[in-house]
Amino acid sequence: MKRILPSIALVLISLLLALIFYKNAPAQDGVASRSGQAKNTTGAAGRGDPPRSSPIVGDEITELKSVVADQQKRIEQLEQIVGDQQKLIERALHIPAPVINENKTTAAADRGSAIVTVKTSDQTSPATRITKVADDASPLSLRIGKVSITPYGFLELTTIFRDHDIGSGLATNFGNIAFSNTVAGHLSEFRFTAQNSRLGARFDAHVGGFDLLGLVETDFAGFSPGNAAVTTNSDGLRVRLGWVDLRKDKWEILGGQSWSLITPNRKGTSPIPSDIFSTQNVDPSIQIGLTWARQPQFRVIYHANRAITAAVSLEAAEQYGGGSGGAGAITLPAGLASSYNSQINLGDSAFTTPNLHPDVIAKLAFDPTVGGHDLHLEVAGLLSSFRFYNPQDQMKHHVTGGGVSVGVNFEVFKNFRLIGNGFYSDGGGRYIFGLAPDVIVNADGTGSLVHSASTVDGIEYQAGSKNLFDAYYGGAYIYRNTAIDTNGQFIGYGYPGSPLNHNRSLQQVTFGYTRTFWRDPNYGALQLLGQYSYIVRHPWSVPTGQPSGANTNFVYLSLRYILPGAPPAKADH
Repeated sequence: MKRILPSIALVLISLLLALIFYKNAPAQDGVASRSGQAKNTTGAAGRGDPPRSSPIVGDEITELKSVVADQQKRIEQLEQIVGDQQKLIERALHIPAPVINENKTTAAADRGSAIVTVKTSDQTSPATRITKVADDASPLSLRIGKVSITPYGFLELTTIFRDHDIGSGLATNFGNIAFSNTVAGHLSEFRFTAQNSRLGARFDAHVGGFDLLGLVETDFAGFSPGNAAVTTNSDGLRVRLGWVDLRKDKWEILGGQSWSLITPNRKGTSPIPSDIFSTQNVDPSIQIGLTWARQPQFRVIYHANRAITAAVSLEAAEQYGGGSGGAGAITLPAGLASSYNSQINLGDSAFTTPNLHPDVIAKLAFDPTVGGHDLHLEVAGLLSSFRFYNPQDQMKHHVTGGGVSVGVNFEVFKNFRLIGNGFYSDGGGRYIFGLAPDVIVNADGTGSLVHSASTVDGIEYQAGSKNLFDAYYGGAYIYRNTAIDTNGQFIGYGYPGSPLNHNRSLQQVTFGYTRTFWRDPNYGALQLLGQYSYIVRHPWSVPTGQPSGANTNFVYLSLRYILPGAPPAKADH
């Protein structure tokens, strides 16, 4: 705009000057003037002296110069106004201003986190040199209207090696580790995958006195057809998180799919992924013993003060009888199996179970500062209900379960954190990554709760800005719960002769290391992540001659590029 206006003005002025000079120019030789006399432009001696200007023409030229000077001042004022307007527009849209080099011949293109400056020289054309210029004012979030949008996530190539073939791909199938005397126990497994890449966005705004925060997060660990790895490796996109949060003063409400409130926090009861304790593991199955879920919910949070937060969440329930994550499914009564298969999720029921009401989860979190170091303490409770209908006696049967968890996350000294979490439940095994069933069904169609317990404990140490070390121990213990069917056979979980995936205990030790090669808010970060784990599991019933347990070693190596971006500081929750 600033270049077009002066060009138009100059063209108009040139036309005006040409018209005036043409109107007042002297007549050509042999052409009659307005007085009817021929005007000789040569002197008597033929010297070719130039004709003298008439006083009238001189006055007009002087007046024209004055007009041109006035127009030039007006053009300069207009340029200043347009420049100011452009700066206001750029500031409103968070668009970085173009970078001008010493030759004033650059073309700048916004690449999101830097300005790419193309410089031309007098000797060569087009551009002969491309220089990246860091722009400290580059926006770390985009702004559309009154909403700030911050893209986030990472792109990752993961290498997986397991000394026993688990056959579960990226996410480890904890509950079905192969025994050493099986075919899979004699084979190792190696795989490359990009499934763990994640893409998401955060939305921040201030609406009607409320701070609004929305978040969506996806990865590529969804459905994959059976022939995906043959040629295209077209992994399915899936929703990990998708929620909106409103906060005003001390109150906050959240609705959507988020990490369950039963998942341990690093800070308060915040749903933001960085405030959730999900370890530093590369494995999407995380760690044996961690209580977690990502599921639809409605949450209300009260911030009593900076250090105390209370929350209650109504979350999607699921009548779960095992069968997910490699864990063993309960054995149903023979006479009720056909009618109860649709009433209890045995790892393959999707969304068909007739749940009575949402799971109710409450959490109280404390975040004081002790000796200049952050301390996070929390205690949480779970309430679940299970209801079945027996077509044989035409009766409804109901049983209520629950659980409790406690957690601590303490910075013992600078950048060194000590972590501990424990969980015990009657009917809450689904939250231990589905490794334990919630309930079994007795021969009369009534439900009976399954006891389970778990823990995850560890350390995390940030050694400088580039090195992160972590180590965790995780364990889960599932109590047996058995009954006798009407035909005299055992049913339930963990009975004599039960399947080998009716696990009594599972344990995992993990060591991890993250190396950050470089990190810049404008360009993101490049990291190399490593994880080594050892897992051992012991079933309740082992046939004669069978090993008493199964174990495996596995290693993850990941090259990860983290996308740049940061949300507006004032909108952080």
